Amino acid sequence: MNIIRFFDSVGRHLRHALHALLRRPTFAFAAVLTLALGIGATTAIFSVVYSVLIKPLPYPNPDELVRIRHPAPGIDLDDIGSSSNMYLTYRQENRTFASVGLWQDADATLTERGESERVRALRVTDGTLQALRVQPIRGRSFTEAEHGPAAEGPWPIILSYAFWQRRFGGDESVLTRELSIEAPGGNGTLRSNGSARIVGILPPDFRFLDRSAPDVIVAVRLDPAQQAHGAYQWQMLARLKTGASLADARADLERMRRIWRDAWPPFPGSTLEEFDRMRISALVRPMLDDMAGGIASTLWVLMGAIGTVLLIACVNIANLMLVRAEARRPEFAVRVALGAVPSSIAKELLAESLCLGAIGGMLGLLLASAGLRVFVALGPSDLPRLQEIAVSPSALVFAVAVSLLSTLLFGSITALKHAWRVESPNTGSPRGSSASRGRIDARNLLVTAQVALALVLIVSAALMGRTFQVLRDVDPGFSEPATLQTAKIWVPSTSFPDARQVTRMQREMVDKIAAIPGVTAVGFADAVPLEWGGMGMGIEVEGPAQAGGQTSLPRVKFVSPGFFDAMGTRLIAGRGVTWNDLETGGRVVVISESFARRLATEPADALGKRVRFATFAQDSWREVIGVVQNIHENGLYEAPPSMVYWPAFAENLFYNPMVGTPSPTFVIRSARAGTASLADEVRNAIHSVSASIPIGRERTMQELYAGSLARTSFTLVMLAIAGGMALLLGVIGIYSVIAYVVSQRTKEIGIRSALGAEPRQLRKIFLMHGLKLSGVGVVVGLAVAAVAGRSMASLLFGIAPLDPAAYLAAVAVIVAAAALASYLPARRAANVDPIETLRAE
Repeated sequence: MNIIRFFDSVGRHLRHALHALLRRPTFAFAAVLTLALGIGATTAIFSVVYSVLIKPLPYPNPDELVRIRHPAPGIDLDDIGSSSNMYLTYRQENRTFASVGLWQDADATLTERGESERVRALRVTDGTLQALRVQPIRGRSFTEAEHGPAAEGPWPIILSYAFWQRRFGGDESVLTRELSIEAPGGNGTLRSNGSARIVGILPPDFRFLDRSAPDVIVAVRLDPAQQAHGAYQWQMLARLKTGASLADARADLERMRRIWRDAWPPFPGSTLEEFDRMRISALVRPMLDDMAGGIASTLWVLMGAIGTVLLIACVNIANLMLVRAEARRPEFAVRVALGAVPSSIAKELLAESLCLGAIGGMLGLLLASAGLRVFVALGPSDLPRLQEIAVSPSALVFAVAVSLLSTLLFGSITALKHAWRVESPNTGSPRGSSASRGRIDARNLLVTAQVALALVLIVSAALMGRTFQVLRDVDPGFSEPATLQTAKIWVPSTSFPDARQVTRMQREMVDKIAAIPGVTAVGFADAVPLEWGGMGMGIEVEGPAQAGGQTSLPRVKFVSPGFFDAMGTRLIAGRGVTWNDLETGGRVVVISESFARRLATEPADALGKRVRFATFAQDSWREVIGVVQNIHENGLYEAPPSMVYWPAFAENLFYNPMVGTPSPTFVIRSARAGTASLADEVRNAIHSVSASIPIGRERTMQELYAGSLARTSFTLVMLAIAGGMALLLGVIGIYSVIAYVVSQRTKEIGIRSALGAEPRQLRKIFLMHGLKLSGVGVVVGLAVAAVAGRSMASLLFGIAPLDPAAYLAAVAVIVAAAALASYLPARRAANVDPIETLRAE
């Protein structure tokens, strides 16, 4: 019976509260909308944080999955990658891993029944799929023998479910079907024009780590007899044994690192001492943490920012309810005189808050769902698990909890402030009198808190804005990216077995593209900046050892004549590569300014020096003929690496096992870049030379450049939205308080006007009151922002967390908004008619 009476009482209070809110639709609408925006934004960001950072990976026992990385502080690399001989050592010697595997993204050309298609491929060693515990839904997985050097016959491949449906229409007879596949070569990779056999189909919901499923997965064959230190071109994952901890794995890796160092010879032409200078170590992290990477700090900052908006919204509603409850003091006094107890009034006020929270929470969920769809569509492409983001059951629970907590927060303030201090009708304040000092202080305190919190968010947005500005001012090493069109081709080695024939073909393609109307320059490289930063290679310098050692590990790329002209990269000294250099054997190189300064005091002094691959004893010396400006190969956030640009002579590409089949990317400078007509003409020019060559990755450098800024611009937009919402709520808070003060002091204003006070003086009184509240909020907000700014340090670039320009801009915005919010009700006060006011009294 007590339970029945309890729910009956709750229902009665909720009905009365709903009716009371409906009688005041303006207040109810403002409160619900404010709360819905706060809860919606908070729920949306929580859904992102949960999907990216908290939700377990979709594999059995995902907490056992780890990522192994190899920093090389000796050459300033946070991760040099993993080598196949590391994998062989770890697999043989480990005591803590149930499975260890290597993987690498690749492009491949599948040809079946005369029809070729360029596909996304994933190359894996034995242990990779076992670590993920993935089993095909059709066919089988790879066997250990198929990864070994003695394996014969066609290369086994596994198709993704989507590719199986798209290419083969879900035909189950494709299992065991043979086709032709060609992918980049190298140690442990596919042979040129290898025959492949389909052995399995992946589940439809399979995703590989933080990306969608590749079209095909290809088994990699490794021969231990051909391994040596070098070729750090792989990524490594592992699964911990049951009961093994991360600390156990770290100790195990440190033990195996020493075994690995002594187990394998150096590449021909290099020494173990040169290898030791790289100081390669091993790190192991949970896979979920590793996938989140640097985005984790961004998402937690955004979560804090949106949570602050919700807090401001709650404060704003609490202030509105205080003002509304202030106006209802006579009503409460009459009800007390008629026998109502304070607890009954408090329950009614809490019920009103609960109704507001429930309605605001439901509307907020709708806003969160719509906002997430926009978020997924516009979010940065490098955000892990982007396509998995949705309003999950955990997000629903979070939204309900936030709604309830918000209700208790702003409802309890009103209930405690008014329900338990109700004045009787005989002692109630007369109409037009001012509120008590305690009530005034409570409202002022809430407004000050709103301003302070809003300032923190505006400072955060200003810091990201300054970061974005500094990044935009960085010279990327190329000019006018919007006028640079790119297109990648893949040259089948079986179609052009002679390396010099490939060089002639590529030159003919360049000439054909250059003849297109509007094209001012064209060249190609194995990859363009911001797409791939080149591979680290041991480079030996002829002559006495330089500072830092005679052998260094800069990044290496292969470029054609005209590439730097097309990119708009400045030549600092010497000259670029010419076609004559390629025709005579390509025994020249161009180097970056940073690498030139490692060879000589001034860049020009590096001209004439000779270098060669330290890892290939048969390699010839190459003369440094030019020095170009540094290029941000890996993104604007990262310092430009030291680079050596080899001539893109096809013989280098075919016979260098680190590179494999040549697949150059053309760079075309034209005002027509990005148009469909130019892309069509480029394709026609390439196919006029060889109709069978696949073409892809047709985009502008502006797209890559914008992608390098995507995470910063995304964070900036999100913080700007949060700051804008906070500023708007702060303005509403200041306006409502000043407007209420004006309404409470109408009689006083009328008397002042009747006694000769000028409108300017009356405006100044209320304007200064609003500015005084905002001034206190600014002081508090600056102190909080100085502390909060440190948590954003990892997101900033080129500025300090206490950047003066950002703080001054934020203060200017908040003061201007506060002045406007105070001026409007102050102007209304100055226009009060004293005769009408006194007559009304």
